Amino acid sequence: MTGVEQGLERWHAVVAAQDPSGLPAIITEDAVFHSPAVHAPQPGRDMVVAYLTAALRVLGPHFRYERSWTNESSAVLEFITRLDDREVQGVDIIEFTEDGLIRDFTVLVRPQSALTKVIEHMSAELTRMLGG
Repeated sequence: MTGVEQGLERWHAVVAAQDPSGLPAIITEDAVFHSPAVHAPQPGRDMVVAYLTAALRVLGPHFRYERSWTNESSAVLEFITRLDDREVQGVDIIEFTEDGLIRDFTVLVRPQSALTKVIEHMSAELTRMLGG
């Protein structure tokens, strides 16, 4: 099994379980998260775990992957969900190490009205999680 296959299997298990407790074990210490709402990359396992935990909570119950594309080191996963009254479409671009750990995670979201909702909800969740 390739690193991408291992990594996707682990990632999909966390998403299916809606349980962020498994995130630290599948993310490298020096991983980077690229948010559609924040200009600067968010470096480090703790930040990646925080953003992905918030995303699982905010996008959760209606979230599903529609299609995926892979190469030797990464995957692009197209998703759809609902947030309040908005349909949210987007992609997760995930780079993996050879042993299947996430080293880079980029999220893109459309349309603009959905991105605005995601930003609003993610900000509130991150503030709640990180204590203000």
